[in-house]
Amino acid sequence: MIHSMTAFASRTGTLGPLSWSWEIRGVNARGLDLRLRMPDGIDGLEPAVRGALTKALARGNVTVNLRLNREESAGALAVDEGYLDEVLKALDQVQERAFAMGVTLGQPTAADVLAQRGVLIAAKTEEDSEALAAALIADVGPLVADFMAMRAHEGAALKSVVADQLDQIGTLTDAAAKAAQARAPQVKENLTKALRRVMEDVGDIEEGRIAQELALLAVKSDVTEEIDRLKAHVVAARALLGQDKPAGRKLDFLAQEFNREANTLCAKAQAPALTAIGLDLKAVIDQMREQIQNME
Repeated sequence: MIHSMTAFASRTGTLGPLSWSWEIRGVNARGLDLRLRMPDGIDGLEPAVRGALTKALARGNVTVNLRLNREESAGALAVDEGYLDEVLKALDQVQERAFAMGVTLGQPTAADVLAQRGVLIAAKTEEDSEALAAALIADVGPLVADFMAMRAHEGAALKSVVADQLDQIGTLTDAAAKAAQARAPQVKENLTKALRRVMEDVGDIEEGRIAQELALLAVKSDVTEEIDRLKAHVVAARALLGQDKPAGRKLDFLAQEFNREANTLCAKAQAPALTAIGLDLKAVIDQMREQIQNME
């Protein structure tokens, strides 16, 4: 099955006052590049994510983000005992200083002490770290499954596009074969004219040399091999599209070979009709390669 390397998936969850959101994004790459951005201190989470992705993917630049949030209203109030001690020591120093200077101060109430900034804080809820890690790890499988489902969906669309482009290449290759056959009389006439010029300009030349030069000119204008290779590449590419395993690398190599043959075809064309077909081939091949580079 053809998979696209471009995909996205997300997932959310909650555990007590904590909530989280996952995001996973993928784009094309030559190999597999995983970038994990997750909070520290959650035992076993990163290996679980990395292992699941490595098992499911062969290529792609994949980024995974995990954000944790706490409901502030869920926490109770608590006294920061360390800071309270500092406040009480300061009050005691003030009272002693005032007494030494003959100043009488009223005793602060508990409410006065609690009113001091930093004494009363929001209580930290003690989470069960094992339960949190288990809940997050349980999310990894469904998250990767959603990501792979989108890759498969996009891959099916890519496969359809590339299959259509291969049909176009096949049609253009057949047209090139017909155009090459139609230009045969013109090529023969050009070779004959070239031979006559040689015979007129050169007084004494070996017949073997003439035959050799004519054979060389004929080879330079013959596009039979290019057309045969284009047809073979179309068959090979269709076979790769039908495989139930990643084929992006092989298809990308074939796209380069397609382009090489199209370039040679244009170079040997020697006829406007065949040149036009060669240029159309190059355009379709370039479009196809853009699609193939997103395939795993």
